[in-house]
Amino acid sequence: MSKNLSVGSYISNKDLQTIFKVSNSGGMRRGTKTNSLVIVTDHLKSIYHDRWENDILHYTGMGQKGDQKLNWAQNKTLNESPINGVEVRYFESFKKNEYRYVGQMELVGDAYQEKQPDVDKKERLVWVFKLKVLGEDSTRPLEIDKINQVREARERSIKKISNAELGDRISHSSKSPGTRAVLSSVYIRSEAVVEAALREAKGICQLCGEPAPFSKKKNRKGDPFLEVHHIKWLARKGNDTLDNAVALCPNCHRRMHHLDDITDKNKLINLKKNYRLLHPELYGSE
Repeated sequence: MSKNLSVGSYISNKDLQTIFKVSNSGGMRRGTKTNSLVIVTDHLKSIYHDRWENDILHYTGMGQKGDQKLNWAQNKTLNESPINGVEVRYFESFKKNEYRYVGQMELVGDAYQEKQPDVDKKERLVWVFKLKVLGEDSTRPLEIDKINQVREARERSIKKISNAELGDRISHSSKSPGTRAVLSSVYIRSEAVVEAALREAKGICQLCGEPAPFSKKKNRKGDPFLEVHHIKWLARKGNDTLDNAVALCPNCHRRMHHLDDITDKNKLINLKKNYRLLHPELYGSE
């Protein structure tokens, strides 16, 4: 039945269990009867920093507390999948009990380690696996509303955390933004960097120095409407970090993209240096 599962289709958790003979929970589920390993990214609940960089999935291994071990449990299964014959199937979830099938995956290089917070928010080393959709399969373009749904949920959630927690989140974020194929590729920017830049600006455009022209219509608190801009554009390989992010009024945001003026850039770069001295807690250890 798994061979008839079409890429891009959505199934329930019960269907996933039935098809692959796996457990009903977990990010890595071994199906010995189907010789498969189902790996899942829950975009709303997961503590892991799974991300796509072009067509390569960087998938965080198993283990929620402390340093992860490569030769343990399903990390070992995934790491040895090129020689153990286990089929790796990847799903992602954007809402409860809905799993989108991305395809059968293959490793495309050695696993590597990076620092990520564990379930207790303590820094630890995790193993990250580089995977690509196998053979003729392809990652079908994702509905843009799914990306927006996840971003909006994360933005609502991240407003509740302190400056220190926000800085810690930035410290553990990848400097390279992820990309997903929708109608075109979009940058999946760090919600922590966006929120930190807005807090830093306090409703004042960081280029012209004027208050935001209006408040957000759909926001009950009436937060000032400013747009977060990267001084060195992401399209030009700029980093998705607070050092490179400013909050601008819509007019100045258009100005930066239309004129691309070096004087404006230098003004913002110098401004960021001063803000870092004033608000070191927001910057974490980036």
